[in-house]
Amino acid sequence: MKKISALRNIFSVLLCVIFFQVGMAQNSQEINYESDRTLKNEARYPGALILSKIDNQVYFDHDGIEVWCDNAVFYKEANFFKAYGNIRMQQGDSVSMTSNYAEYNGDTEFAFASGKVLMKRPQTTLETDSLFFDRLKQEAYYRSGGKVRDTASVLTSRIGRYYMEQNKYSFVDEVVVTNPEYTINSEQLDFYSESGYAYLYGPSTIKSETSTVYCERGFYDTRADNGYFVKNSRIDYENRVLKGDSLYFDRESSFASATNNIQVIDTINQSKVTGHYAEVYRDKDSVFITKRALAASLQERDTLFIHSDTIMITGKPEHRIIRGFYDVRILKEDQTGENPMSGRSDSIYSDQQSGLSKLINLGRFGDKKPVLWSGLNQMSGDSIHLQSNPETEQLDSLLVFDNAFLIQKDTIEGYNQLKGKILTGYFEDNQLREVIIDKNTETLNYLRNDEGALISINKTLASYIRILFQDQQIEFIDYLNAVQGKMPPEDEVPQNQRTLAGFNWRGDERIISKEGLFEGKPVPELTKIKGIEMPEAPEEFFEEREKDDLLLDQNSRLKPEILKNRAKDSLKYKNEKVQDSLKDAIEPIAKPVKDTLTGNQE
Repeated sequence: MKKISALRNIFSVLLCVIFFQVGMAQNSQEINYESDRTLKNEARYPGALILSKIDNQVYFDHDGIEVWCDNAVFYKEANFFKAYGNIRMQQGDSVSMTSNYAEYNGDTEFAFASGKVLMKRPQTTLETDSLFFDRLKQEAYYRSGGKVRDTASVLTSRIGRYYMEQNKYSFVDEVVVTNPEYTINSEQLDFYSESGYAYLYGPSTIKSETSTVYCERGFYDTRADNGYFVKNSRIDYENRVLKGDSLYFDRESSFASATNNIQVIDTINQSKVTGHYAEVYRDKDSVFITKRALAASLQERDTLFIHSDTIMITGKPEHRIIRGFYDVRILKEDQTGENPMSGRSDSIYSDQQSGLSKLINLGRFGDKKPVLWSGLNQMSGDSIHLQSNPETEQLDSLLVFDNAFLIQKDTIEGYNQLKGKILTGYFEDNQLREVIIDKNTETLNYLRNDEGALISINKTLASYIRILFQDQQIEFIDYLNAVQGKMPPEDEVPQNQRTLAGFNWRGDERIISKEGLFEGKPVPELTKIKGIEMPEAPEEFFEEREKDDLLLDQNSRLKPEILKNRAKDSLKYKNEKVQDSLKDAIEPIAKPVKDTLTGNQE
């Protein structure tokens, strides 16, 4: 009984194998053909039919694909043919292809075409010297150089793969996209023919007459001419460079924006603005920066920093205007870095051509007036103008308009004070050297002997005052039309009379370092950047096969090692000499076919 049961099991397995093989055979459709002339030449093509055109081209039909050609060698038993001359392939309404030579295996549904290959899709055409086409995967592949024409651009690469179901091209190695407005160069580019979307991977550039975009990961809409770039991205204009963690670029509107860790570099005026959000309008020559905005010159010495809530730069390269709005803070470093000049105001206007900067109070900074510190000296007023040398950026002079007030902290205690309507200051090596106060002037200064002991507190009225400084200290005061006040001893001057009207010492607001420009301000919360992930590594185009399991046929002109995965083929590329065995697959064979026509007709 056990033997009978075992025999039944074996019989069942055999039946399954037989039915499986029958099913496989039924699924493998035979190639149908039509030909004006059919010949045999067993000596040259054993087991094959030689098909040729007289009035009509040779015609093949297999499972939705149609092929027309002038001549063919058809191995009916192997379900395989080789086609020559004016070849045209058609798969439904979506794919058509022409070439000089082609091979097709009906069992594996794998095709190869060579010699002026042109594949057309509704949105694109592909030109190449040789093309592999896997109908089961619905993928086409070249590795010897190809050109794709889109409605807007021409794309070339050394290696390319087309996924028909996704309408997607994947280009690798020497990728170039040429458009009337720009050229893209990339290591790898994925292109969706239906939408015109392109994804860039690896070092990539988009060059035009007015700009160059660089990124190592990016997206570009080739039809709308706009894109989004991440990873070491930058945009180079004629006189500006824009960098950021992510960039958006629209060519038609000449607009670009940057998010997080941005830099806008003015290559003409040697200045840079940083922040965490920026907008650039190239045609309007304007830049808008916010989120920890900071403008700085790029001079090796005497750098001027401007920080405010928002910074806007306008004007042509030869006449840039910098505007800062709300809680402006400035810092002017000198060569030594020991005595920086700093200031604060509600707004600032800075003309890079003339070197004039205006500290202005528009009321948004509270009641605080613009203020400037130079060494131990504090100067304030309704508005302050700073004049610098446009070439060296060294301070030349300043003007304080209306309610000008100069305060210098005494070496021991108290404050020396000078006030009037207008204050004019002159600098030497970025240090305050001379000050002139005009109209309705008042002074209050502490007089000390050589030992530093306080003698008295002097109050004086005058129409004009001139002060000279040495090492940031008041060295000399000259009065014009002075009305000498009393000089009582210190103990006779009460505390409430030791300041002039309008006195406001703001030393705790003084900025002494670059870090101080942001003191008391919260660190902005950065926008989360939506990155562009690297694509998953595609499966190899050629699958591993058994030695006798051929993609095409043993009679194929392609040797089996050619139908293996490798980096690229060394077919002719411009004037490059052909050195690959694939050369045999694209050589004209008109003469062998012509000779065959003298053989016996079937």
